[in-house]
Amino acid sequence: MGVDRSLTDKQWLLRQVDERLALTLSQRLGVPEIVGRVLAARDVGLDDAAAFLNPTLRDQLPDPSRLKDMDIAAERLASALMQGELIGIFGDYDVDGATSSALLARMFRAVGGRTHTYIPDRITEGYGPNTPALLKLREAGVSVVVTVDCGTMAHGPLQAARDAGLDVIVVDHHAAEAGLPVATAIVNPNRLDDDSGQGHLAAVGVAFLLAVAVNRVLRGAGWYTSRQEPDLTQWLDLVALGTVCDVVALKGANRAFVRQGLKVMAARRNLGLSALADIGGLDEAPVAFHLGFVMGPRVNAGGRIGSSELGARLLSTEDPADASEIAHRLDGFNTERKDIESYVLGQAIDVLEAEGANRATVFVAGENWHPGVIGIVASRLKDRYNRPACVLAIDGNKAVGSGRSVVGVDLGATVIAARQLGIIEKGGGHQMAAGFTLPVKNMAAFRDLLDERIGKRIRDAGIVPTLKVDGAIAAGGITLHTIEQLQALEPYGSGNAEPRFVIPNARLAHADVAGADHLRFTLDNPGGPQARGIAFRCMGTPLGEALLNHGGKPFHLLGRLRINRWQGRSYPQFQLDDAAAVW
Repeated sequence: MGVDRSLTDKQWLLRQVDERLALTLSQRLGVPEIVGRVLAARDVGLDDAAAFLNPTLRDQLPDPSRLKDMDIAAERLASALMQGELIGIFGDYDVDGATSSALLARMFRAVGGRTHTYIPDRITEGYGPNTPALLKLREAGVSVVVTVDCGTMAHGPLQAARDAGLDVIVVDHHAAEAGLPVATAIVNPNRLDDDSGQGHLAAVGVAFLLAVAVNRVLRGAGWYTSRQEPDLTQWLDLVALGTVCDVVALKGANRAFVRQGLKVMAARRNLGLSALADIGGLDEAPVAFHLGFVMGPRVNAGGRIGSSELGARLLSTEDPADASEIAHRLDGFNTERKDIESYVLGQAIDVLEAEGANRATVFVAGENWHPGVIGIVASRLKDRYNRPACVLAIDGNKAVGSGRSVVGVDLGATVIAARQLGIIEKGGGHQMAAGFTLPVKNMAAFRDLLDERIGKRIRDAGIVPTLKVDGAIAAGGITLHTIEQLQALEPYGSGNAEPRFVIPNARLAHADVAGADHLRFTLDNPGGPQARGIAFRCMGTPLGEALLNHGGKPFHLLGRLRINRWQGRSYPQFQLDDAAAVW
């Protein structure tokens, strides 16, 4: 069912299904018909379907040596481990950085190594390696530093590290330029001369491949003759968490990382993750949703508004009391983060509505906005206005910004271009997200550059905000059985979106406001039980207002099928993403 313009100004596109392929997939794989239809609609063929439904590391894990500089990095780190050198781990303050740092710290400790982890403060130090921090590590006796989820653009700090006698190994996945900083090794599948085909990996995925490579060198050197070789799969829970939270495409190795990592996480061997699950009220086997919306935000909260090192500390600790204490602190920071985010978002919307948000890029700046929440606010604005969004926090004559993009628009490339033109002082990212720092006096020039390049891209490619529809379903079809059948398609995420279904000509039996800005509703289902639904963060928007004041009128409703568990009971729920008026 196609809709040209919904209540959120989006176009709905029905995925085309090869009915013969759908039936063949269902019969050959022994899966329900609805699963076969979704697979066929997503161009999963007969040769790929089994691996898609049951991804294994045996089939999907690439040879680490395919990545440029990987063997150099592995040899240097193996040497450091065997010689008893102190290894520094310099990580980013987000979930990908925290999981990468914890993974390498655990692996190095498991083989007898000594480590010192450093996570920079978001506010006072900013993103990536900085010269004072690297020199401090050198003074502490560190001889080799691994930067994780950062470092690809850190020319000055890495040169200073080299001059101070530090060997630096960069483990990253962000967009790179042709000119790379000086380093012992730069392992980044997105460097321009890397032909591994693994550019979709998160930093934690690259870190896991590094662990495999180091382990291989140690094994070849006879390091495990007198000590136990670690089982690297025990840390796949960390790889899964970082992969999901960094919103990279869940294909190839990433899909195997998440599927297998969720199984490891369910065993609750990582004390920090177990403490997070308890605080988040997670009493069931985790799925990708829990990683992205229960655990990830809490790990991120330390870097956003608390202490940047807390996430990595939580995921690295072997002390139950320490894990519990840190998890509670992060939970408190996450609650505080929500309040700050709500305040900044409200101010940003007020500014944009007053100006008229009609440019190619949503661009808004404010003084005294907390830099730790501007990325989330940018994401909210991107969803609200269906365009790339950049949010900047002004402090004196400098501004720190964060941007989020839409499919088809490479925001990271535009930010790199702005740095090359001298408009911003530093910045980088990837297609869907970027960060940057610039003088306040250059904000207008940066905004113009964004509008010019992104506007051209949108016009040339004919990019229209769209939602893809997997099929239609009746209100009576929203059952626990149907939802359980669809779970064979998990994990969901970037590159494998959760299936969306349309309920055509639906009528709301009841609708009211839940919490601050959510809408809950029930659907008419003649002859059967009423189906329950929820629409998050929709109040104050045309979508929320139309549904709240429905007056018995019919709508086409678009959303996802979820299981809502509450007080020991489970019931099916329709999570609404969009609606279109029928009248």
